[in-house]
Amino acid sequence: MAYPNTDETLQLLKELVSIPSPSGNTTKVISFVEQYLRELDVESCRNRKGGIIATLRGKSDKKHRLLTAHVDTLGAIVKEIKPSGRLKLDLIGGFKYNSIEGEYCEIETSEGKKYTGTILMHQTSVHVYKDAGKAERNQDNMEVRIDEVVNSAEDARALGIEVGDFVSFDPRVQMTPSGYIKSRHLDDKASVAIILQLIKQIKLENKELPYTTHFLISNNEEIGYGGNSNITPETVEYLAVDMGAMGDGQATDEYTVSICVKDASGPYHYELRKKLVQLAKDHQIEYKLDIYPYYGSDASAAIRAGHDIVHGLIGPGIDSSHAFERTHKKSIENTAKLLFHYIQSEMVL
Repeated sequence: MAYPNTDETLQLLKELVSIPSPSGNTTKVISFVEQYLRELDVESCRNRKGGIIATLRGKSDKKHRLLTAHVDTLGAIVKEIKPSGRLKLDLIGGFKYNSIEGEYCEIETSEGKKYTGTILMHQTSVHVYKDAGKAERNQDNMEVRIDEVVNSAEDARALGIEVGDFVSFDPRVQMTPSGYIKSRHLDDKASVAIILQLIKQIKLENKELPYTTHFLISNNEEIGYGGNSNITPETVEYLAVDMGAMGDGQATDEYTVSICVKDASGPYHYELRKKLVQLAKDHQIEYKLDIYPYYGSDASAAIRAGHDIVHGLIGPGIDSSHAFERTHKKSIENTAKLLFHYIQSEMVL
């Protein structure tokens, strides 16, 4: 038995996080995923939302499984061009302004032109502003300094920059000799890389799965509705593969697969959760059970949309989620192992 190659998964992850894809502007990264699947000769199609669904036909077509991970990320959009030519932002996704202070960014115009910049406090210079350290990090005080000769709103507009242009954050991806992966957008491109490598392994070994299994790479999860459609009537089990949340009181760490018991939407399906735990025990996979208090997934979105499914949530543990994220290759590996056994197992219903 061969598990998906973790080093290949990490290289794929590095490629994915390097493709800007804030929610609402994900065409490039979806095209990357589509090409990856095409090279494996995997059946796939795009939905109208812009996500992609890959399908591996199984022994039984009466019951289906669906696994999902999302490729959209946090980002921002130009709210206003200030008289100075600097840009006021409106955030995309659930995070705070303090988590992007000092971050390098890229502005993409509607014509496809790209400009670099830095996200700064207006009152950054301590030599000028007495309240530089105390001023609130909010929409009014944070702005983008464009790396072009810009001294007015007219200068910015002359570059083609306008309200509604997308702003993405430099991922600053690094992989350390000790096995850590530091980067923005590990939520949820780590899980996308795991799923793509899992599909590759199944194809390489020519395995036939017990049930027809769909893999939805959604592109709107960060804004709450990535997984509400494209669930076939035959789908029984729906497993979201997303990040495990770390912090005070949390069991999740950077080395194991996190199995979510409950998030802000309520408990996940009890029998599916117990089955995932048993699979981990049977195959010596390191795992942690946890509750994510301020969290929702594509699986919980699907439940809210009224789908009659068995839903679950697992993923690698991510430190400092929605900010300066980090995980370890062991967490990637343990998540991949659990998924490898899960998609070959019997359903709970």
